[in-house]
Amino acid sequence: MRFRRRLLFWAPRALGLAFSLFLAVFALDAFSDGQPLFDAVLEFLIHLLPSLVVATVVAVSWRREWIGAVTFAALSLAYAGTTARGHFDWMLIVSGPLLLVSMLFLWNWLNQRRQVLGG
Repeated sequence: MRFRRRLLFWAPRALGLAFSLFLAVFALDAFSDGQPLFDAVLEFLIHLLPSLVVATVVAVSWRREWIGAVTFAALSLAYAGTTARGHFDWMLIVSGPLLLVSMLFLWNWLNQRRQVLGG
């Protein structure tokens, strides 16, 4: 039982950070156009913003899992409804993991509440 609780605690955090790193890889695309270095670095930093948002949400959700559940679900829906419109594969690759992390944070939060309430 203790292993399950630890796994449930670490899974959304680790997957959230791993997904943040996954998004950061796409920022490297800024250096492929042969543009001046300053412009490429600026574009790189702009492309890192989604990754930084995800990492920030993980940090804020570390002790308040309900925030992670709500925010990751909102990010998933926002991406699916705006950027990925008409691209089911993009939606699956980005919104899917965001929704999974949201569900894991929710599960962890509900499990901890049940333990506190004596269930």
